[in-house]
Amino acid sequence: MLDRDGFRPNVGIILLNQRSQVFWGKRIRTHSWQFPQGGIDRGENPEQAMFRELHEEVGLMPQHVQVLARTRDWLRYEVPDRFIRRDARGHYKGQKQIWFLLQLVGHDWDLNLRATDHPEFDAWRWNDYWVPLDVVVEFKRGVYEMALTELSRFVPRFDNRFEQRPDHRNRYLRGGMRQRDAPGPEDLAMHGMPGPSFELPPGASFEPDPQTAQINQVAASRNDNHDV
Repeated sequence: MLDRDGFRPNVGIILLNQRSQVFWGKRIRTHSWQFPQGGIDRGENPEQAMFRELHEEVGLMPQHVQVLARTRDWLRYEVPDRFIRRDARGHYKGQKQIWFLLQLVGHDWDLNLRATDHPEFDAWRWNDYWVPLDVVVEFKRGVYEMALTELSRFVPRFDNRFEQRPDHRNRYLRGGMRQRDAPGPEDLAMHGMPGPSFELPPGASFEPDPQTAQINQVAASRNDNHDV
């Protein structure tokens, strides 16, 4: 379902814990980290799509969260041709997203990356609000910065670590986590899990599923760009 300009309607989710840290997920069998997101199906409004994606990607139900805010308008990003299926090139351009800011009122153990047969993430962690964008696929970084900036005024302040000064924000957005000695995609495909030199950030949780990861990867590549 595309609009007249070739953008697919989509939702993005910024999920906060009680310390105003955000859920940060590692896309399955990659080194890219991102927020939960997904397409809006025909007949859904953005909030309905958000709750469906919340359950499909991180296993949470509506009773586990409180909606704090959403972006006023669509935020758009274009997808480079090399990431678009050949038969979709020329009419599919990218995503337009409504972003939601949610507060987790449940517990960490309510999170479940295997809530469906097609997981999006194989690891997750809580991260400071101003996330490092150099671990996000490049064409999404502008939208992330816009969403984080617009929704930051709705984030509960529990201490002085959360600031809105541009210099502080940009330092975290562009500073980034560095990945050292990380295995390539071929290593992950061979073992179905991080290699011995792969280090998750402190507090991260890894949920490997070697038997289904390769099947899911092939299936995901055949989808019509619903979460690219």
